[in-house]
Amino acid sequence: MNTAPAYLSAPRYVLGETEADHTTIANLTARAREFGMPPKAALWGWGTVRRTAKSLESLAVESGAAALAAAGVEPASVDGLIVCSTRFPGGPRTHGRFVEAVMSGIGLAGAAFTGITLNRCTNLLVGLRMAQAFVAAGHHRKVLVLSTDRITDESVRMENFALFSDGAAACVVGAEPHGTDAYEMVAGASAQDPTALDWSNEISSDLARTVNERVLTAAGMKAGDVDGVLHLNLYKPLVVMKERQAGFAAEQLFLDNITRVGHCFAADPLINLVDRGAAGALRDGGHYLLAASVPGVRVGVLLRKLSASPAPAATTSREL
Repeated sequence: MNTAPAYLSAPRYVLGETEADHTTIANLTARAREFGMPPKAALWGWGTVRRTAKSLESLAVESGAAALAAAGVEPASVDGLIVCSTRFPGGPRTHGRFVEAVMSGIGLAGAAFTGITLNRCTNLLVGLRMAQAFVAAGHHRKVLVLSTDRITDESVRMENFALFSDGAAACVVGAEPHGTDAYEMVAGASAQDPTALDWSNEISSDLARTVNERVLTAAGMKAGDVDGVLHLNLYKPLVVMKERQAGFAAEQLFLDNITRVGHCFAADPLINLVDRGAAGALRDGGHYLLAASVPGVRVGVLLRKLSASPAPAATTSREL
């Protein structure tokens, strides 16, 4: 079946307004001892984390508005919204107000909205694949996809796989590219093992290899043809081991943000894409894999960077 192409444009992110060294995590030493981890910051990539006093809605609005401004897209022209979060506040009685605050804050008048949460830190990539399907099927022409998360219990800011930061990320998925930072969505895939979904299980490199095979076969590529892998900001040894086992080389990984940003839930792949570009490490025509793994699930989205072109005037402007 022939489907229309889809493009990812203007990725943007916001982080918690307070930057703090990992040593400010009150129970860091005790948690490290609990997890059997030697307290060696350089080994794990412990650096800084970002905390926020803002609500999930505020983070979502900031990142979504920044993406639309960078894309030169009028909020009123967006016909789809996908909001991702590992933990939406409240329940059915409060979710309506949550969505209203996000939509009115960004200026989305009549966009159809969808919420994604059960996929944990693969939420954003699941949202991107859903938006791609909407656009390819002709259901929507411009979908704003955003992920917003924050730690509400400081006792779990450190886990046995990452140090968590608060923040949000967003981009536009559409039937055409927008702005000067745009990518063709070449292929995507997911793989899951329902028996391994429990939090206590390890991340699976087998699932990553399955996703790679599906994505790269569809694109007619091999793992070595990928210019860069934009993965979750888990501890360095874990990322390097699992992604190398998946078939990637060390030079394809982007590890800088593990220390600089920490693990910003599902937003990491977009954050890393933005920052890799800011570092001058993206090339026109290059292929970049957004990838996320949690116990029992792996999701990948392959992008091809388009050449920059002049962007239309934006209606608003925001600093990251």
